[in-house]
Order: sequence, then C-alpha cells, then structure tokens
Amino acid sequence: MAHKDLRSFLECLEKEGQLLRIKEAILPEPDIGAAACACNKGLGETAPALMYESIKGYTEAKKIVTNVHGSWPNMALAFGMDKDTTVKNMFLEFVRRYENFDNGKYEVKDSAPWQEVVIDKDINLYDIMPLFRLNPGDGGFYINKSSIVSRHPDNWDNFNEQNLGMYRLEVKGKNRIGIQTIPEHDIALHFQAAERDNKPLPIAICIGNDPMASIVSSMPILYDQSEFQMAGALNEEPYPIVKLENGLHVPWSSEYILEGHILPRVREPEGPYGEFTGHFSGCKKMPVVEITKVSHRKDPIYEFCNIGVPWNEIDYLFINTCPPLHVQIREQFPEVVAVNALYTHGLGVIVSINNRMGARSKYIGMSVLQTPHGTGYAKVVILVDETVDPFNLPQVMWAITVKYNPQFDNVIVPGLSVVDLDPASDPPGVTDKIIIDATTPSAPETHGHFTQQVENPPTYEEWIPKLKELVAT
Repeated sequence: MAHKDLRSFLECLEKEGQLLRIKEAILPEPDIGAAACACNKGLGETAPALMYESIKGYTEAKKIVTNVHGSWPNMALAFGMDKDTTVKNMFLEFVRRYENFDNGKYEVKDSAPWQEVVIDKDINLYDIMPLFRLNPGDGGFYINKSSIVSRHPDNWDNFNEQNLGMYRLEVKGKNRIGIQTIPEHDIALHFQAAERDNKPLPIAICIGNDPMASIVSSMPILYDQSEFQMAGALNEEPYPIVKLENGLHVPWSSEYILEGHILPRVREPEGPYGEFTGHFSGCKKMPVVEITKVSHRKDPIYEFCNIGVPWNEIDYLFINTCPPLHVQIREQFPEVVAVNALYTHGLGVIVSINNRMGARSKYIGMSVLQTPHGTGYAKVVILVDETVDPFNLPQVMWAITVKYNPQFDNVIVPGLSVVDLDPASDPPGVTDKIIIDATTPSAPETHGHFTQQVENPPTYEEWIPKLKELVAT
C-alpha cells in the first residue's frame, strides 16, 4: 500500500529503524546542515532520515526533517519494497511500474489536511517556515525540496501539460521568492509563454509531500506525461490530488501549499547556492514569485534535502532518472539491459547492453545523448556488457580497465548543450560529450583478446542468501 503522506512515511521509516529523532535543542545553522552531511557521509548507504524536534530561535515549536529519501533502504520503503532490496532489483521494479504509466490513476478529492490553517493576508514566510541555510556560502534561505505545479497558459485545460517539477527557490522577502527556471525544464516553457503576453504565471509550491511526489517531480518524464498519473502508476493505486481556486491541482498529502505567480519581465539576483554538482552556482538574475496565499497543516513538518558533494540525499533520489532513460533508449535498442543515471543527476550515465553487433554500442551511447534528459545532462556515457551490473561500480571499473581501449572505444561529440550548472561547461551550458565503450567487441570488430574471461561459479548466487542468513544468526 502506498504511503498517503509524509507523516505516514515517517512512521514507516521509524518502524523499520530508518528514522532518527534529534530531541536536543540545536541551532538552524550550522547544526542542521552539519548533521545532514554527517548522516550521509558517516552512516553510508543505510543512513536514516533525521527529525529535528527542537530548533533554537523559534517561539513556537518547529519540526524539520531531512534525508527522507537519503538511503537505499528509505528508497525501497518508499516503493513499498523490503528495505534490503538491491539497487538493481529496485531499478527493475521501478521500470516495471514506470512502463505501466497508461494504467496509472489519480483521484480529485474535495479537501486536504493542509487546509487546516490558511493565511492570505500579511504573509511572512520567515515566520511560517523554519528557514535556514544548508551551506555557509549560500546566498540566502532556500526551499530545495518542494514540488512546484505550473501549467501552459496557451493550453490551460490540458491536464497532461500540467507540470509537477522540483526547482530551487530562494526566499527573498516576506512573500517574495526567487525561482530558477532553466531552459531544460518544463516550467521554463510555461513561463516563456506567459511572459510573452506580459502575464503572470500561476504556480503552487508544495512542501512536505508524500515520498512519491518528490520522486516524480524530480523525474525526467516526457512533457505530456502527467506526474500525477505517473505517481498513480508507481504507487499502484490512485494518487490523491486537490484542485485549487486558480485551477491548478496539487498533492493531497502536502504539509504546506504556497499559492502565487511568477511575475513577468522581472528579474532579481539569485544565488549563490551549493548545487548537486558539488559547486556553488554563482549569482544570476532569475524570475521572481509573489506569494498570495499559504495553507498548511497544524504543526507542519518542514522537509529539506541535503545536497552538495556526493553522496547526499539527492543522489539517492536520482534513481528516478534511470527508468525514463532506460525505457526511452530501449524503444530503439532492445539490447539495452539496464541504465544507471545516478551520478550527478545523469551527467554520468552507465548502460549495460547485449552487444550483438560490432560498433552498434556506440549508436546506443549516442541515443542517450538524444533523450530529453540526455540533451541537458548526459555528458559522460559508459557502455558495458550485459554481464556487468551498471549499479556495481567495481564491476564497471573492471570493464573500463580491461575492455576499454582509447584507440578504438572513444566517441567525442563537440559543442553540445548541457545544464549551465555544470561547472566544467565553457561557455556555461555548452560542453563536449564523450561515449566510452567498455563492452566486449563483437564482429566485425576484432581488436583485443577476450576469449578467456573467467566466469563466476554457476551456483554462486544460491550462496548469497545462505551466507546472509548465517551472518544474521
């Protein structure tokens, strides 16, 4: 059964030993960022979510939660799977549900818990939410784990063109927020159309959502695919939403709903901010959101995402990039076995294939660059054999060190687009891209000597659960 909201998921995490409550009084800065970083860096791939229950400096109790998606057990539990599920098996189940998109359902409800408190006058975001800086070098208070709803103004009644996306937000005033609308994302297309006519673009900012909302809102699905329908497919039950007065639909599950609009032809400095690339993005002029209404649950929980030099919570969340790439590439090349786009939001992509024809693997690498996500992100594409688990880096490194020959196995494509947050791009937003073919050559390719590869004992996989049981007892 799907988790209906953030609170029910936190209950699940606590029951499974994946939630740690920090009851001692802490400072918003630097304690929250330091604890979140230590959780990921120090506790590794099984790190729990962190609930901060006593934040200094607030007259009213405020609760903050981080690392909700920040480990493989947490991600597996978000899908209703056993917390010990392997990454590859999680990926395969993710793909299966993703491919069931057409059967995904959503249901419109009349009311939601976030309607318990409504503020539409004298809005002051600094009082309403426990804002803080994650990194000392951040240019302001950021909201970095919200799901933002927008719709194309020229096609307002098309529900499938409504977008649920995750974009960074900088609080700039009591009811004023800077938003990053980079060209690779759907909201940029919506805002471009509104700004063309000098009209504000209505949006809704949803904070503290059920775990699937965060997964689909940061997933690179196709433009005309509904994130709410995708959430229904991934949850395998109808996804609950509520319609706002402005016509937008938002998750039923949210802790906070901020309604407002992006102002046309207004730009203000935004940044710097410590991004998923592990670098500060600098200060640029970005559009501005005016907040007109805030609704939230009583005693709301403010959710934040740890981000910076990998690995952090956001890097586990990026497993949602793998299924779309897998499905889109496999439509052209059925020999694709699995796609790993975890690394830096898919700036690095590893694809395992059944290399059935000489030099065909390089076409598969180029197809990665042509996917909607690949055009803005994929910069380094590594191809490996179907016997190599792309989620197992020791196996991938073995393939690169023994299968790859720079004389034959490089394809460099110059001057392609990439997200301008990539610090290596020059000028920002433009880069060369490389395909590294670490597969075993197939005829008519003849270079190398790969006929005497060592094989694992045929029954070794049967021993894995036996040994795990012995270790546990």
